[in-house]
Amino acid sequence: MTAESLAALLPAGRVVTDPDVVASYARDQTYAVPGKPLAVVLARDTGDVVTTMRWAHEHRVPVVPRGAGTGLAGGATAVDGCLVLSLAKMTAIREIAPRDQLAVVEPGVITADLDRAAREHGLMYAPDPSSHEISTIGGNLATNAGGLRCVKYGVTRDSALGLEVVLADGRVIRTGGRTVKGVTGYDLTGLFVGSEGTLGVITAATLRLRPAPATPPVTVLATFGSLAAAGAAAAAVVAAGLRPSLLELMDRAALRAIDEWRGIDLEPGTAAVVIAQTDGPECPAEEIVRLCEDAGAEFAAASTDAAEADALLEVRRLAYPAAERLGHCLVEDVCVPRSRLPEMMERVERAADRHGVRILTVAHAGDGNLHPLFVFDRGLDEPPPPVQAAADEVFAAAIEMGGTLTGEHGVGVLKRSWLDGELEPDTREVLLTIKRALDPAGLLNPGKAI
Repeated sequence: MTAESLAALLPAGRVVTDPDVVASYARDQTYAVPGKPLAVVLARDTGDVVTTMRWAHEHRVPVVPRGAGTGLAGGATAVDGCLVLSLAKMTAIREIAPRDQLAVVEPGVITADLDRAAREHGLMYAPDPSSHEISTIGGNLATNAGGLRCVKYGVTRDSALGLEVVLADGRVIRTGGRTVKGVTGYDLTGLFVGSEGTLGVITAATLRLRPAPATPPVTVLATFGSLAAAGAAAAAVVAAGLRPSLLELMDRAALRAIDEWRGIDLEPGTAAVVIAQTDGPECPAEEIVRLCEDAGAEFAAASTDAAEADALLEVRRLAYPAAERLGHCLVEDVCVPRSRLPEMMERVERAADRHGVRILTVAHAGDGNLHPLFVFDRGLDEPPPPVQAAADEVFAAAIEMGGTLTGEHGVGVLKRSWLDGELEPDTREVLLTIKRALDPAGLLNPGKAI
């Protein structure tokens, strides 16, 4: 099968077969080795997606949907003989409706661009994954992405009101709508969000916007001599009923990597840092400082202006690039009940020591969502046995504590081998039944998610 017959059905330039260009669309930001695609489709509108899916359905060609390729679980990794369906050029913000506090956007819109457009109307788009300046709305929807602000405003699914979806056979359906409430039929919007492109291709989304904060945010930075004390401080903030707009925790390994790169004057005795931000009077920064001090903070202070607030928060955003400087990274995102976050972070440290692996850990402390970054040599195509063993130990600990393998990155291909540890056989069968109903030929993003 060649892609020439598909190219004849689409406008010129939509189908790309140049091997070098095709190879550049074959993988995401993971080390996962991709297959060799048949071609890449650069969709410009829903019609292009419909034509592509009808052709693929007729010829039984697998389709791997793709956004910006910033995924961390291998969800956009090509398989042999597939079409990579890129939605990155579908970039229209079709509508912003201030009175209804919603936006209608195409999947290629950059997440931060939507937030900036909303703020021109006094609104904001709340989800803000660390890749918000380069990741797309479509990718965020595919993985139900979270971000730093999700502790207060929720994950992507909490902002998704409705979707336009092209099914595996080319049919177009619309789920949800423009209303805050709606319980007609099953929650198909919630089903497609987080499905990693295995059930349908999202070509438009109606998204909830929220009023932008009236005052600039205030950032709190607190340093601790032990990981347990930092975890206790984060737990105290949550237990006090405060609702910071973000609540992050970083261990010494992550801080040391940033210090080696950017020189943040890390004190020798600092074992962990808590970074919080508040964007409203209902969560006084002074109260967060007090709770951190009560938990044993060696230093705790709130920013005094917007520039200082941004500078303090930048320490958290440097974690990923600092880790990537050290080698390949297996970036995980286990999630546990919030009360068990300190214990989980200590289990990660023990796994690192036991297997001689460098692990940098950052956490959305307010959600119990940890991101251990397992660093290994760039010359390797996959994590070596000690890294795999440490990851196994971390996943087993999370599930033992009543947690999950993935809080926001998705399963992709990298977590499939651990699915049986979390999902019971009957649960997996229900997932497969849904997959078969919507994609009976198994063409949509095969081998991913479930």
